[in-house]
Amino acid sequence: MKMITRLITVILFVVFFGFALKNDQIVTLQYFFGYQQSAPLVIMLLAFFLSGAVLGILAMLPMVFRHRRDISRHKRTLAGIEKERAEAQRAGTQAPQPDSIRNT
Repeated sequence: MKMITRLITVILFVVFFGFALKNDQIVTLQYFFGYQQSAPLVIMLLAFFLSGAVLGILAMLPMVFRHRRDISRHKRTLAGIEKERAEAQRAGTQAPQPDSIRNT
């Protein structure tokens, strides 16, 4: 399985590298207020891909932190339940204690 994954990775790298070599023309990106930026097409694509990935990660952060908080709360609850269960088992295996001792 590792060999297949590495083979696919190498093939994708070669395809993307070929794509980058074929698209080295200069493009001009037009912003508002007359601002322009010129760069090779592959650089523009890479920049927008990376900015999209960063924005996606930032959008997921609140959900990830909420899930981590929920997991820690559930772990604490589970630890309390296991402690109660262990105490109940220990109480069930001990002999009952007499209420009092009478001398007659």
